[in-house]
Amino acid sequence: MTHASNTPDSGPRNDKALYGGKSSRRITVRDIAAAKARGEKWPMLTAYDAMTASVFDEAGIPVMLVGDSMGNCHLGYESTVPVTMDQIALLSAAVVRGTKRALIVGDLPFGSFQEGAVQALRSATRLVKEAGVGAVKLEGGERSAHQIELLVRSGIPVMAHIGLTPQSVNAYGGYPVQGRGEEAAAQLLRDAKAVQDAGAFAVVLELVPAELAAEVTRVLHIPTVGIGAGAECDAQVLVWTDMAGMTAGRVPRFVKQYANLRETLGDAARAFAEDVVGGAYPAEEHSFH
Repeated sequence: MTHASNTPDSGPRNDKALYGGKSSRRITVRDIAAAKARGEKWPMLTAYDAMTASVFDEAGIPVMLVGDSMGNCHLGYESTVPVTMDQIALLSAAVVRGTKRALIVGDLPFGSFQEGAVQALRSATRLVKEAGVGAVKLEGGERSAHQIELLVRSGIPVMAHIGLTPQSVNAYGGYPVQGRGEEAAAQLLRDAKAVQDAGAFAVVLELVPAELAAEVTRVLHIPTVGIGAGAECDAQVLVWTDMAGMTAGRVPRFVKQYANLRETLGDAARAFAEDVVGGAYPAEEHSFH
């Protein structure tokens, strides 16, 4: 007797689904909106290089963020603040080249949009023209509405980011949960509505109480993307090095690690080193004559 496989190909499937769909064309913001209308949940991961991005693309991840989180997990900074436009543009272009289907969203780093809408447009245009991203992300709610509005009017899709905004780490004095208490919750709701009214196609909710994130998700007609914001958001995003177990030490409470790549890579490096020291590598089959 045969039995159904646990792979995404088993059983009935929605060919238009963001994850598991058959379409090989680039996913667009229209697809994101349609998923919200269907009530479909979808995954998003960060990516910072062509090779890793190609793995996620082959796995069917529909949206990838070239996040300024590269500062922490790839560039060796203690926060996202030092990340530059040059760095974002370089790595965004690599991720675009490494993918065929995913919608690639490029982050606008600290200092690239805070001066106002014109600066934001200049920075976002660079990511679209030079790197080929399909959308950009920027932090801030009401305070960033003018920037979002001009970008959208100019034809650049924007993913907003509210709740904990890591670029404001120096103002927060750390990474506290946002939206606790009536006043803070009311402000977060105002921020969510402001970015939607400005034209954002989706909004990231970071470190927000689950009940508040669920309320925001119900109120908005654009998708919410949660990270430490409970299960009721329309989508979920993780930094890939956290998700795959590359991050050393303690990870945030909201992270689920689906592999232990740090241990795997370490084992591979030690095995290679021991083969070299012991003379086992290169063997005859690795040599030319």
